[in-house]
Amino acid sequence: MRIAVRIALAAGIALLIVLLKHEGSAILIPLARAGRVLLWLVPLHALPILLDSLGWRALIARARETRVGTLFWIASIREGINRLLPAANIGGELVGIRLLAETGVDGVVAAASVTTEVLLTIVSQYLFVALGVLCLLRITHTVHLADDALIGLAASLPVVVLLAVLLRYGSLFQRLERLAVRVLGEQTLSFLAGQSANLDAAIRELCCDAPRLLTTLGWQLTGMVSGSLETWLALRWLGHPVPFGAALALESLTMAVRSFVFLVPAGLGVQEASLVAFGALLGVNGELALALSLAKRMREVLFGVPALLSWYWVEGRRELQHVRGSGKY
Repeated sequence: MRIAVRIALAAGIALLIVLLKHEGSAILIPLARAGRVLLWLVPLHALPILLDSLGWRALIARARETRVGTLFWIASIREGINRLLPAANIGGELVGIRLLAETGVDGVVAAASVTTEVLLTIVSQYLFVALGVLCLLRITHTVHLADDALIGLAASLPVVVLLAVLLRYGSLFQRLERLAVRVLGEQTLSFLAGQSANLDAAIRELCCDAPRLLTTLGWQLTGMVSGSLETWLALRWLGHPVPFGAALALESLTMAVRSFVFLVPAGLGVQEASLVAFGALLGVNGELALALSLAKRMREVLFGVPALLSWYWVEGRRELQHVRGSGKY
């Protein structure tokens, strides 16, 4: 896995260098034109994170006792890990489960909520991409794109259905535990004893609760649509305003490609190539597309790094308390 991530990272960096070299210093012109106003993208990103947190809260059994602010903080850390660290888009979820459990939520409930939320995120992204494709077709009036788009959506639908069926009926985590015991040994994974069955049961219970699933799905999809404001405003500030439908199409299709090529840390090169390719269909030239990508990466760093630092600080305090409690300090 590490080798695959390193290869993907090298390929992504090489692609990014090629794109930047092709456009040259022209990328800096729209960025200089926009200036410090692009910093507004940082607080603006709190909106989609908040909406996602509300959706996550709907899946937690003790939702009334779980503060939205706490979930917002954990969600920011999850995103920071997945976006800025080489975690293959799963490290943030593992940390999120542990942080939620440390707030007093039962560990099985925490794991079930995050696992179900990830599945619903895939469904939400599917719907978001479908909406983006419709916007793209309406704006470009390109008929031949319709067939490719429909084929792509139809080809990815079975993956969503398969994941849902496995989580609902397949006792997935029990099977994973049995496989892990064969590979690593029973003693190594003794702490998992009985928990995989409880986790499967908790996920099945959530999957049977249609109102909670639909509530989470609605919050997630609203959060993704609100995230398109970043692209819409950034392009306006960069001197190339586009309709909101075009920004939504650009945001959703870029998100889809970045999620698909999840092995590339931070989506380096993948995000830039996607913005250049889809931007060309919407009248956004290469230099503007790369300037938009740099603005997005600036927001990722300025929003994600403080979240990660707060996580490190909390972990450091907890470790210090543990050392003091054990009498080793």
